[in-house]
Amino acid sequence: MLAIVDSGGANIASVRFALERLGVQSELTADPAVIRAATRVILPGVGSAVEGMKRLQAKGLVDCVRGLTQPVLGICLGMQLLFENSEEGPTETLGLIPGTVALLPESPGITVPHMGWNTVLTGRDPGLLDGIGPDARFYFVHSYAAPVNAFTVASCDHGRPFTAIVQRGNFSGVQFHPERSGPAGARLLKNFVEGRV
Repeated sequence: MLAIVDSGGANIASVRFALERLGVQSELTADPAVIRAATRVILPGVGSAVEGMKRLQAKGLVDCVRGLTQPVLGICLGMQLLFENSEEGPTETLGLIPGTVALLPESPGITVPHMGWNTVLTGRDPGLLDGIGPDARFYFVHSYAAPVNAFTVASCDHGRPFTAIVQRGNFSGVQFHPERSGPAGARLLKNFVEGRV
């Protein structure tokens, strides 16, 4: 069973529909017991890190998510929450991956938020990108981004390089929205469901 953490994010419905198109059943839940029992977990999210952490705390899910041992995929804000903290607020996040999420810099020709379709540069074993070509484009909508570090699987550039895909142990995350990224996003979700992480 695949559990989607009911973190109140506006992208939850589109994540569920994307999984349904793949023939994957999921359960939207805020029940820690159900989440712990799932074979895979998706942590969606949009909006601010401060509000995202408040929602997880209010539902008693912070320690639950931190303690998961099965594969976990954070999407957009869900990925940012996997890091140690965010300058947005600032706020302490889940602390599962080293690094501080920071505001993307504006400069001539670079607008924030970063919104649109971009390719990613793979830096490690592709895992989630298995079967996805280097010219594949993913849909991004974000103002804050995680740094490139030892756990970065793929990066993107918008004013500065940032982590597009991260993985540490059983925790993975994508800054873009695979549920809105057409065939490439569908393949990435399929790779996660099938254990290619």
